[in-house]
Amino acid sequence: MKILVTGGAGFIGSHLCKQLLNEGHEVLCLDNYFTGSKGNIVHLMDHPYFELIRHDITAPYFAEVDQIYNLACPASPVHYQYNPIKTIKTSVMGAINTLGLAKRVKARILQASTSEVYGDPSVHPQPESYWGNVNPIGIRSCYDEGKRCAETLFMDYHHQNNVDIRIIRIFNTYGPNMNPNDGRVVSNFIVQALQNKPITIFGEGLQTRSFQYVDDLVAGMKNMMSVDGFVGPVNLGNPDEFTMLELAQNIIDITNSSSKLEFLPLPQDDPQQRKPDISLAKEKLKWEPKVPLSEGLVKTIDYFDKIL
Repeated sequence: MKILVTGGAGFIGSHLCKQLLNEGHEVLCLDNYFTGSKGNIVHLMDHPYFELIRHDITAPYFAEVDQIYNLACPASPVHYQYNPIKTIKTSVMGAINTLGLAKRVKARILQASTSEVYGDPSVHPQPESYWGNVNPIGIRSCYDEGKRCAETLFMDYHHQNNVDIRIIRIFNTYGPNMNPNDGRVVSNFIVQALQNKPITIFGEGLQTRSFQYVDDLVAGMKNMMSVDGFVGPVNLGNPDEFTMLELAQNIIDITNSSSKLEFLPLPQDDPQQRKPDISLAKEKLKWEPKVPLSEGLVKTIDYFDKIL
């Protein structure tokens, strides 16, 4: 197939592009490099079926393709809060432009949504049926509400124009090709530990997250695109839950770091809990994550050790 990956030079997109090429597909990788990096996909540049396009998805893009993976959007608080208006435009205009393309060329299209649509959840773990608890005017709203609006657009294009859509909700994902400065907790902790700097923990460090390794996510995305008759939304994440203190200690142990813990005030609207209910993914996609945190952290730390 000919497959368009928007945000293809990003952390997740670069892993997806590589996997699709390995399976013999032709890949159009589209990115404006706001958070993506050419370094993530430079090893793919000589591949005869790989094409790299510098483009901002807030403007329409035209190509004959069979499938579209819409991954374009900054996903870490540091980056999506840097230019919140641009962030929400990327989610909303990006959805409109990619859906318009999918409608014209009759392509199947996947929206990379997020667990942030659940906000600071009052239901734990979070099933797809939960509508969320999101602040529409907070500092995270540009991302949370942008992704929620994108899901609305996908469903409306599906119902009104019969576009063949798929919606996944991605929970915290980590692995090689993460940006060292993206402000996400895994990359933050690893960089600080490798440099023997204090590991900065917000609040008391008792808030929880669930971490999935990027290879598990890519497998889930591909399963979602290959199953007929199921549009989602579906949670893709690892249900193993860890506090920030546990994550920090894991990373200190693996890196053999002399870092100490430093506690800072909790940011506004920071969710206290995050854990996916993946029973729907197990049922519909025959998918569940395979890589335990300890194994994934070793691979990720090895990557950061090389690039720092």
